[in-house]
Amino acid sequence: MQSKQYVGLGLGVFGSTITKTLSQFGCEVLAIDKDPECVQRVSEFATKAVIGDITDRQFLIDLGVEEFDVGVVAIGNHLEESLLGVLNLKEIGVPHIIAKAKNKQFKVVLEKIGADRVVRPEKEMGERVARSMLRKNITDLVEIDESYSIVEMKVPLAWVGHSLNGLDLRKNYGINILGLRDMKTHKLLLSIDPSYLIQNEDHFLMIAETDKIEKFDYLVEK
Repeated sequence: MQSKQYVGLGLGVFGSTITKTLSQFGCEVLAIDKDPECVQRVSEFATKAVIGDITDRQFLIDLGVEEFDVGVVAIGNHLEESLLGVLNLKEIGVPHIIAKAKNKQFKVVLEKIGADRVVRPEKEMGERVARSMLRKNITDLVEIDESYSIVEMKVPLAWVGHSLNGLDLRKNYGINILGLRDMKTHKLLLSIDPSYLIQNEDHFLMIAETDKIEKFDYLVEK
């Protein structure tokens, strides 16, 4: 399967980080900014880095931007440029557009003109850091979509000595157990006997609704 092609408009910290990360995974990335220093900074890892005005639609057309699958408009502090960037990509025909917004008002406007996803990096990162600070038993959490995450969690004290059957985690907590980590070998066991009695140092790998499992972890006794 052919990998997706990405075009990034704006190469500040957010845009250049996206460009570098995508490039590290072997993706084709066209990076554009009007600041020569920003373009120079990403030129060593982007597929192509170009100095130019992202509000100029013909400039983007001349670069062949319509051939790209995803556009990232990473100019969060200047609403007019962000709007024109999103509108240009949409009218040129880029199928999926992600835009950065510095506040809620910018987010609403960008969504209304057609951005498929609008992110507020500082707000979202602040929320993630705060949630990580509140965790008691969760040792790792990977979001798989807007609602669900794969979570590794040390078992709460209240579960110790009970069987999976007895706890009925799916019914009572909306938790689906995927595996059990052996903390001596750190190997993951994917086949667990439902009658297994949970031990104090057990770590389960599970899938659950992100908000529910985080609130459960915060409220439950260690």
